[in-house]
Amino acid sequence: MSFSTFSLDPRLQDGVRALGFERPTPIQSATIPAALTGQDVLGSAETGTGKTAAYLLPILHRLLAAPMRSHTPRALVLVPTRELALQVAAHAEQLSRRTDVRAVAIFGGAAMAAQTNALRRGADIVIATPGRLLDHAERKNLSFASLQILVLDEADRMLDIGFLPDIQRIIARLPRERQTMLFSATLPPSILNLAAQVTRNAARIQVEKTTTPDAIAQTLFPVPEHLKAQLLQQLLREEEMESVLIFARTKHRADRVAQQLQRAHIRAGVIHGDRSQPQRIAALEDFRRGKSRVLVATDIAARGLDVEGISHVVNYDVPMQPEDYVHRIGRTGRAFAAGAAYTLVTPTDERMVRRIEVVLKQRIERRRLTGIDYSASAYVQPDAAAIRRYVQAHQSKNQKALALQSV
Repeated sequence: MSFSTFSLDPRLQDGVRALGFERPTPIQSATIPAALTGQDVLGSAETGTGKTAAYLLPILHRLLAAPMRSHTPRALVLVPTRELALQVAAHAEQLSRRTDVRAVAIFGGAAMAAQTNALRRGADIVIATPGRLLDHAERKNLSFASLQILVLDEADRMLDIGFLPDIQRIIARLPRERQTMLFSATLPPSILNLAAQVTRNAARIQVEKTTTPDAIAQTLFPVPEHLKAQLLQQLLREEEMESVLIFARTKHRADRVAQQLQRAHIRAGVIHGDRSQPQRIAALEDFRRGKSRVLVATDIAARGLDVEGISHVVNYDVPMQPEDYVHRIGRTGRAFAAGAAYTLVTPTDERMVRRIEVVLKQRIERRRLTGIDYSASAYVQPDAAAIRRYVQAHQSKNQKALALQSV
């Protein structure tokens, strides 16, 4: 099957070719025909399967088939993170580059004024995080009167973050007569309940995972907490790791890991919730272009980051849930390519590791690196010369104090 099978607007075919798409992925082959008929869609697909184009192409085709003079929002795409909002907007711009369709990304952490101006200039497609979209809606910066299509992308992630109340408030503002497409990596009861509320007679689309456990070589490295930094740096020097995404548990840890790597002359960027939008974009671009072969991130990057060619994922910290482990390692080995996932495991992590292995239904290989003294104490022996200098300095101060008292 080729994209010409779908009889899309010729201008979109040009965008498809510009992106280098040769043939549809399974999610695209299943979604596009249903979406083109206007039917609601409930899709289960992971990041990296091509689902963004699966819903953007039908949206763009519909907008081009019935053009309007004014650029008012006719399609709304809700996403969990600003990274995904930017990526979907960039995708829309590339696919519609031969048209006058306008796509605007709306997300928190950026100036309201610039987004307000973009909305007032006109937008056919709005890609937004729920909280910031409500801010604009309450300020009457946009109207949903002409809205025809709603997409909930990575709906499970939005529910994990706690966006359900915001999503419900947004849906209450939308026209009832609309097409709704909901996509989620998994379909737990919470997602099925949401789908029942927002879709009608939806086409149920579920594709096979593009990354099987066999496609990703998984390895555990048991290590004491105080030796993690040393082991990570040795891995990066010894292994053939071309493009490495490292996950840390907290923002502070991510910063510290990146700083340690930079001091070791390993180029590394960092991305987390406290980084400004320009800083995040710069770090992502450096990583994509190979200026930095390492990107350190919190779980905000487990979903929504669209970076091709990641050779390795390293869990510097074991995730808090088995599902997060699956999402993290899914950043490598995409589109049927091979990948590798390394996880640094301290003794306190073993319980979670067992839960992960139960979910994966396999035992993960454990390795040790040569050249690391795993028995080394976390206590650093003070330098004897430094101790002597400290004692001499204080003795001198005490002698001077006694001399002053005697005077």
